[in-house]
Amino acid sequence: MSILPSRQQIIISIKRQSLYLINEDNLVKEYIVSTSKNPPSCLENSYGTPLGLHCIEEKIGNGEPIGTVFKGRVAQDYTYEQAPQFEQATNLITTRILRIKGLDPDLNLGDPHDSYNRYIYIHGTNHEERLGKPFSKGCIELANKDCMDLFSLVHSGDLIWIE
Repeated sequence: MSILPSRQQIIISIKRQSLYLINEDNLVKEYIVSTSKNPPSCLENSYGTPLGLHCIEEKIGNGEPIGTVFKGRVAQDYTYEQAPQFEQATNLITTRILRIKGLDPDLNLGDPHDSYNRYIYIHGTNHEERLGKPFSKGCIELANKDCMDLFSLVHSGDLIWIE
């Protein structure tokens, strides 16, 4: 499989809990994120953030209000502030979803380590106070405003390097 470089890339540093948007070798934006509280891992059911080369496979949620809750990649008709108290206590997928696909068959593509089949996303969170510290179940979480901003700047096919 050949992979063509994209003009724009995302680099995610698990160590720094940061996401960097790079366009033609220039830093465009830096965002604080939360990656998995478990060690990085590409294995199914590990709840670890996967490593290696990925791409944006799907952009989900365009036009939805900030804070919209998603279940099964479907926008619900409420935001996390309107969610029942028991639901607010959980880690919700909010605002936008960038669904990622692994591109390395030896690391993050194909069973039992397929990032796409594991439903690994870059998405907003209802627990913004936890950003900057590992806390997710494998996804890369952003502040809701940052998630909207990033969503508007990236395209399907943009490459992602997670280290």
